[in-house]
Amino acid sequence: MERVTLTEIAQAVGGTLSNCPDCAVTEISTDTRTITPGCVFLALRGARFDGHTFARQACEQGAVAVISDHVIPDCPCIVVDSTGKALLAFAAYYRRKFQPFFVGVTGSVGKTTTKNMIALVLSTHCKTLKTAGNLNNEIGLPKTLMGLDSTYKAAVVEMGMSDFGEISRLSKAAAPSIGVITNIGFSHIAQLKSQEGICRAKLEILDGMAADAPLVVNGDDPYLIPLKTTLSRPVYTYGIKNAGADCRAERIVSENGCTSFDLCWQGTVTPVTLPCIGEHNVMNGAAAFCIGMLAGMEPEEIAGALRTYQPDGMRQNIQQIDDKTVILDCYNASPDSMRASLSVLGQLSVTGRRIGVLGDMLELGEQSRQLHRMVGGLVTPAQVDLLFCYGPESRYIAEEAAKQGVPVQHFTEKEALTEQLRRSLQPGDAVLFKASRGMQLESVAKALFPALAV
Repeated sequence: MERVTLTEIAQAVGGTLSNCPDCAVTEISTDTRTITPGCVFLALRGARFDGHTFARQACEQGAVAVISDHVIPDCPCIVVDSTGKALLAFAAYYRRKFQPFFVGVTGSVGKTTTKNMIALVLSTHCKTLKTAGNLNNEIGLPKTLMGLDSTYKAAVVEMGMSDFGEISRLSKAAAPSIGVITNIGFSHIAQLKSQEGICRAKLEILDGMAADAPLVVNGDDPYLIPLKTTLSRPVYTYGIKNAGADCRAERIVSENGCTSFDLCWQGTVTPVTLPCIGEHNVMNGAAAFCIGMLAGMEPEEIAGALRTYQPDGMRQNIQQIDDKTVILDCYNASPDSMRASLSVLGQLSVTGRRIGVLGDMLELGEQSRQLHRMVGGLVTPAQVDLLFCYGPESRYIAEEAAKQGVPVQHFTEKEALTEQLRRSLQPGDAVLFKASRGMQLESVAKALFPALAV
């Protein structure tokens, strides 16, 4: 963060200085474990914590002031009504000190991968800031914005949400110069009630964008296709099935862990190769290609960047462990991402069997049973030779998969699941581990494959 004064911070957040001599700072921290001398400590309140408890400790560690919602005796304070709102307000103020090519990314699934691909593309062209990991909420996004400085010419931020209003607040803070919506799926349908509701929530990304700022959307998504004609701003579409998409992927071929395809954009055709498989990754790459073109890059430059992409963490991380292939995809799960992961498993070249280990998808509310059954209907013998399901809701996956003729076993205990898998695995098998993060299915994978990098 570039230098700002305490007076400047107070003005930006509508706060009042209390026992707080003015000085310049270059960091605002929300965690006493990251306090550095001369920083400001912002005391957040949460359901299970209160940062105000650590205010004096932060000052003892070298913080020059605390942003708090009340006066703390013997602590220099900037007093505000809400420290959470103050964090967003200061991030919004600070972001507007700079004018990078600023991309905001949201959507039900694929946000992080699309964000990473876009940042990879732009970083070959100029210094680019991006959201670290998935710090895409009202705490994580401000931290990303405060990482800006005058040396960055581009930025890519991810925007997540669990209810209405959240993306609106994030977008107003980030003020994207261009927006991306990857798709409209089922994540957080428990709160938003329907896909129409999810679409309305994702469209809140427009709230922080200029009236003429372009929007890039999935042109194969029935909820997003109409935006081309209903919005009074430039809308660019990308897709595989939609012949009218502005950027269309054609002649898709997957082999040896890579996917090659042609991207057609306004009369030009650019060959692209991604070092990963799955049509969802082709879509993510097409979104990144659109952004690169709108940023004024050359098609070959964009294709060269995409060729170097590598998945990270627990998102469709494919590893070869001895004589078996392991697909670790335990970061999150929804019907759409389940479909994508099963597609990847089905495309793998194997000498043994394709084995699916699927756990519960969380936060689906009253539609949970129906959506788990939907996933079970997606599991076919062509994709999966043997299926293991874990968790109370995944029994509905198991029931529907059995109707498709897939051999399936259901478990409610990880230990039993692990032991049965251990007995079942054979040389040459490929195994997919896929579930919502809260199921911690990676612990089963680690128990079976200690060499697995998680």
